[in-house]
Parts: sequence; structure tokens; C-alpha cells
Amino acid sequence: MALRALDNSLPIAPDKPKKLQKVTIATHKEKQQPDCSVNDENKAPLPPPSTSDACIDYIPSENIKAFPDPDIQIQGLVGGLESKDWLKVCESLNDLRRFALFHSTLLLPILEKVMLVIVKAIKNPRSALCKTSIMASSDIFQAFGEKLLDSGSFDHLLLQLLLKASQDKKFVCEEADRALKAMVEFITPLALLDKLRSYVSHSNLRVRAKAATFISNCVSKMDLDGMEEFGLVELIQTAANLLNDKLPEAREAARSIVTSLYKALTENEEQKEESWQSFCHSNLPAIHAQAMVKLISS
Repeated sequence: MALRALDNSLPIAPDKPKKLQKVTIATHKEKQQPDCSVNDENKAPLPPPSTSDACIDYIPSENIKAFPDPDIQIQGLVGGLESKDWLKVCESLNDLRRFALFHSTLLLPILEKVMLVIVKAIKNPRSALCKTSIMASSDIFQAFGEKLLDSGSFDHLLLQLLLKASQDKKFVCEEADRALKAMVEFITPLALLDKLRSYVSHSNLRVRAKAATFISNCVSKMDLDGMEEFGLVELIQTAANLLNDKLPEAREAARSIVTSLYKALTENEEQKEESWQSFCHSNLPAIHAQAMVKLISS
């Protein structure tokens, strides 16, 4: 019988799979890239990434300068304000402020478009654009005053400013407050009271309180004739309602309105307290009238 040859050699191990070349290359590239998170004392620290908002200039009104060539610059203003690039809109809003303060007559033909743009920009969620547009509204109030009341967009602008002045974002809130103060300064109290009166019954408590504050500011600038023209009864009833408001800001505004009314009504009266008491009881429910009398006597 033929013998089978014995194979005493060790079994050959199967080849291990080779690493893919692309993985090796990728790993090699990763090792070559510097680790930005490692602090190398021999290298200067990298500057923080810049944001677009840092490019916006918030220019105070007193630092704004006139155009050397306003008749040429006005031709591109509307196009810039209606741009889809928000940075371009901010730039154009600053140009708008220059026109308002130094070349306001050139804005008259496009004032309605300008108002619409400002309202739209205030609604924008981007804070930088919102603030710039609010700053523009302050300068518009200064330039045009009561002329703005004829604009169909004034009520929308007033509401947006009250809303922004009532929010928590301090960056925007303080600017809206300044704009509303400019509005009270450059628009006559009687005309403005007609616009503000409806907001003291707004569903938003903060809007109601802000409206009350600026109503009290208007009333403090009026004489008795102006108060009578607006309506003494409406003023005292408004103050009585605000005196029970949930927010202290509204209650403080109510006390200011009452004080202004009392001074105007009793200026030429010898029996001041009796005259005031008679007025309150004639125009208010007993409980509210007593609160008004107590407020003055305290």
C-alpha cells in the first residue's frame, strides 16, 4: 500500500485584511491639522468669530451729519430701504435719519413709504435692525411732528413702539422708550392723547402701563383749556381705572394724571379741596371718588 506523505509544515495563517488606503490618508491628514482647542503658549490667541451685528453703527442723533449732495443721495434711498439685505437696510435707515434731521423736505414725497419701512423693520426679529429702525423713528418724530398723524401708518408705528418698550430685551426696550419720549416732545399733547387713549384698555398689561405713562406725560404738559378740550370727565375716569391696575407703573401714571387734573381745576379756586371733591363725586362712582379725594389729601 502506498503511504501518504506526511506534511509536517505549520499551517499558513490567512492574510489579515489590509487597511483601506483612504482611511490611512484621512488619519494622516487629521494629524497634520492643528488643534484649535489646544492652548499653545507660543502662539497668539485667535480672535473670537465676528458677528454681523458688530458691523452696525448705532449713531446718536447729535452725531449725525448732513449730506453734501442730498439731491443725489435721495434717489437711492427707497431702493436701499426695500433691499433684501438687512445690513443694507440698516445703512439706509441711517441715511434716512440724516435726511430727517437735515433735509426733511426731500422726504415729504416718500414719507408714507418711509413709515411703512420703519414699521416693518421694527417687527423684524433681528435686534440690530429693530433698534436702528426705532432710532430712525425718533428722528422722524423730531423732523415732522404732527404731520405724521396724517400718515396711515402712524397707529401701527405707535403700537409697535409700545410693544417694544414693553418687552424684556433691554437692548430694544430702552430705545423704544426714548422714541416714545421724542414722540411726546414733538407732537402736541391733545393730538397725541387721541391716539394713546385706546391703549389704556389693551390686553397686554405692559402695553397698558406704557400707554398710561405717556398719557400722564401729555396731561402734565396741558393747561385747563387743553384738558377741557380733550374731556375732563374722560381723564378722571381713565385715571380712576388705572389706579386699580395690576402694574405699579400704571398706578403711578394714574396718580400723576390726578395730580395734574387737581392743579389745573383748582388753580383759581379758594376752596380747593371742596371743589375737587365735588368734581370727583359728580363724575365717578362713590368708591372711586373717595379714592381720588384721599389721593390728593394724602
